[in-house]
Amino acid sequence: MGQQPIQLNLAQRAEITEFHDVDTSTFSYVVRDPHSQACAVIDSVMEIDTAAGRLSQRGADRIIAFIRARQLQLQWIIETHVHADHLSAAPYIQQQLGGKIGIGAEITTVQNTFGKIFNEGTEFARDGSQFDQLFNDGDHYQIGGLDCLALHTPGHTPACMSHIIGDAAFVGDTLFMPDGGTARADFPGGDARQLFQSIQRLLRLPDEMRLFMCHDYQPDGRELRYHTTVAEQKRSNIHVRAGVSEDEFVSMREARDATLGMPRLILPSLQVNMRAGHLPRADSNGTVYLKMPINVL
Repeated sequence: MGQQPIQLNLAQRAEITEFHDVDTSTFSYVVRDPHSQACAVIDSVMEIDTAAGRLSQRGADRIIAFIRARQLQLQWIIETHVHADHLSAAPYIQQQLGGKIGIGAEITTVQNTFGKIFNEGTEFARDGSQFDQLFNDGDHYQIGGLDCLALHTPGHTPACMSHIIGDAAFVGDTLFMPDGGTARADFPGGDARQLFQSIQRLLRLPDEMRLFMCHDYQPDGRELRYHTTVAEQKRSNIHVRAGVSEDEFVSMREARDATLGMPRLILPSLQVNMRAGHLPRADSNGTVYLKMPINVL
């Protein structure tokens, strides 16, 4: 993981509105430049009823209505990684509002891995071309006048990116709230040691930086929370608080991951999300099908 010097402008405070999908415990965000109408959407959700084989866009419609009501201009639709627990609504939002869909450049690694698992043919491009922007570590971009920085933080997946936007960082599944710990690292291409190193990179950010989660599973039934700070994570994270060594973390993470079942929506999610939220090509009868590989994961 190449690491570029991190240049931050914490004087810029992004305006952030969260949207919670109860079924998948996922947070999506609208991030706005307070000095313009420019905004971005991070980690949108498309709902799926797997029993009926039906998709819906209730959550995306809420985000679209929010943006339209405030006459915002959508510049970016960002995926922090290829999610295994929910489907992305990025193409639907783009169709309604415009904007560029972006993900980490290591999406090509994920596409190669899961292209084989799902036995995709040569018509499935494995070069990331389904996305408008592939972020490399250290890439800078703008949301209006807001300075944004993409950091490669792999370990949960090879393509995980954290996005620093003004005084806030969107960390995907790399970290959970302090009482939730950290993401699993046992998916194909995951690596617990790499995850620890990525998290340490985040914990070297300024203590006051706000960290926004992709999920909160509300341990012990506590109230829902969607953001924390670097200082709180270093002080209280049950897996990687200050003083936990890399070897201790790797031992814990690998033992814990060995007890976990696969996410409920992993098979439909990966097939859709590795295509930037697009569905597979329709079959000869005009119907779209999702595959269920047997005894592979």
